[in-house]
Amino acid sequence: MLNENAIADFKANLRGRLIEPGDKDYDEARKVYNGMIHKKPRLIARCVDVADVIRSVNFARENDVLLAIRGGGHNAGGLGICDDGLVVDLSPIKYTRVDPTARTVTVGGGCTWGDVDHATHVFGMATPSGIISTTGVGGLTLGGGIGHLTRKCGLSIDNLLSADVVLANGKFVKTNADENSDLFWALRGGGGNFGVVTAFTFKLHPIDMLYGGPMLYELSESADVMKWYRELIPAAPDDLNGFFAFLTVPPAPPFPEHLHMKKMCGVIWAYAGAQEKAEETFKPIRAFKKPALDFVGPLPQPALQSMFDALYPPGLQWYWRADFVNEIGDDAIAQHIRFGEALPTMHSTMHMYPIDGAASRVGKTDTAWNYRDSTWAQVMVGVDPDPANNEKTISWTKSYYDALHPYSAGGAYVNFLMGDEGEERVKKTYGGNYERLVAIKSRYDPDNFFRVNQNIKPSKK
Repeated sequence: MLNENAIADFKANLRGRLIEPGDKDYDEARKVYNGMIHKKPRLIARCVDVADVIRSVNFARENDVLLAIRGGGHNAGGLGICDDGLVVDLSPIKYTRVDPTARTVTVGGGCTWGDVDHATHVFGMATPSGIISTTGVGGLTLGGGIGHLTRKCGLSIDNLLSADVVLANGKFVKTNADENSDLFWALRGGGGNFGVVTAFTFKLHPIDMLYGGPMLYELSESADVMKWYRELIPAAPDDLNGFFAFLTVPPAPPFPEHLHMKKMCGVIWAYAGAQEKAEETFKPIRAFKKPALDFVGPLPQPALQSMFDALYPPGLQWYWRADFVNEIGDDAIAQHIRFGEALPTMHSTMHMYPIDGAASRVGKTDTAWNYRDSTWAQVMVGVDPDPANNEKTISWTKSYYDALHPYSAGGAYVNFLMGDEGEERVKKTYGGNYERLVAIKSRYDPDNFFRVNQNIKPSKK
């Protein structure tokens, strides 16, 4: 039982707010992006600076309190929150600093990718992120970072230059290729296992406008589209990225009424090359088959990054399953179509993100991310606003995953793992890098203080 005097002392020494169950905004403060997650922490520390983070870590360690780290709160399994423990909420640590000469951006641990895009776009630059701008920088980066610019610029971790970290012992360290390089290696893909990252510095690329958007086809054409797509992406120039999806067309503008609520397949494109070459690049794509909807054209990078924000607001019920994929065989396509035709709700979907191109030219042991030789990161998600549909969406997701897993490369993108998949799944995801991660965990967090994550357990003492 926590000592009330210790809590009062902790509260008095925080610059940010300490939220407790009796506070009127407690229920709002404990919400995360996935509405399926209902955890009730004992304390939520709204940290406004590094000093608050250090005090929070020390308080939790000294009082033997479970600690969770929340950045953007988007984690699939709700790992930014915990029952009965302390949540270190980084959302107030929200700042960006662009150095246009060095082509870098430094961002606070509570930033979302929308914050980063806002800061960098005015300089005509971008760094690789995800596909939803409300996603937190911290969680996405520490797990790897897949998105529209993966083939052109690599993963988010491939563009991470340095990070500021508060360790389990309360010490603050800087990490980069020269300082605490083993920790820097582990942070790039190892998730939240090693400390609280309070700042990130990324390399920027001269990317301003993209040529992209969704191109949708009839569901009856799925086999043809997938067979064409599986050959196209591996042979495509790095400038071209496109993720395949099964989806239901939302019943709202800008989608035409005759397509509303229709199940379809498609590719969401992002071409990051010279705009004057875009039309020529897409000529063979458009010649392959006339799409039922073609919303592909020039648009600012932040516009594509935020295109699906309104479709997926916070609070929906989410259930995830995922795998890395080396190739898409005919038998796998047949299974994909079976489940694509049975999407259980409007928000439920399957995405297949390319992770080749620039991302594949980083060595398997250069970062903690092990699957550099896979071609896609596949994820199926059952999603709906209504908890009454959870059984249906979870069943569809699990069955879809079970049918496709035999055709996978084994592990999965760690950010797509739920909280119920077990230690073996985590080991598989890191493959040959797992033992090195264990050694680094044992050095920096020997007591497994940071364990509300896809946990890498330290060696037994």
